[in-house]
Amino acid sequence: MIGIGVIGCGYWGPNLIRNLYELEDCQLSAVCDVREDRLNYIKRRFNGVHTTTDYKEVLKSKEIEGVVIATPIATHFDIAKEALLSGKDVLVEKPLSSSADECGELSKSQRIIRGF
Repeated sequence: MIGIGVIGCGYWGPNLIRNLYELEDCQLSAVCDVREDRLNYIKRRFNGVHTTTDYKEVLKSKEIEGVVIATPIATHFDIAKEALLSGKDVLVEKPLSSSADECGELSKSQRIIRGF
């Protein structure tokens, strides 16, 4: 079972969370957002999922192998880079970042990173 954390549960986040929650080979271990109202919604809808307002808690978790980033575009690069440096596999909601230079820097990581 692969432990996954989702950072961001605004527009696309709940759809990603729902899909990950329903996967048999996936353990949705944590969901992070800065807005408590969004986290309360997730707690009500997805039983047993840990929530936090601090994405660094998700990155520090040893049970989480990969993270899905569904935050505002301006934050994609910094969070993705930090996640990669934390040893996590990363999937970023498109676009990968706000500049080609940032995308180039992220693509140098040995971990697989994709925007979808």
